[in-house]
Amino acid sequence: MATAIVNISGCLIIGLLAGALAAQRLELSAPMRAFIFIGLLGGFTTFSSFGLDTLLLVQDGRPGAAAWNVAFQLVMSMAGVSVGYAAAVRTA
Repeated sequence: MATAIVNISGCLIIGLLAGALAAQRLELSAPMRAFIFIGLLGGFTTFSSFGLDTLLLVQDGRPGAAAWNVAFQLVMSMAGVSVGYAAAVRTA
């Protein structure tokens, strides 16, 4: 449950910031945006960056690319966890 709370709150925060930027209620330089979105929020939860990337694909009229992004990252992440787990168990 703690992971879900972190992921959801990170998505809420990145959504609020991206919306404020889009509505021009917030101004951030490109380096500051990268620092906050990728550095701080990415360190907090990369799920927030994943959510924003997917939303931007949808907003750009690319729902297929958004669906591919979701499916690819989910499948490959689960495969990575499985492979890493199996490798660690075998070496123990």
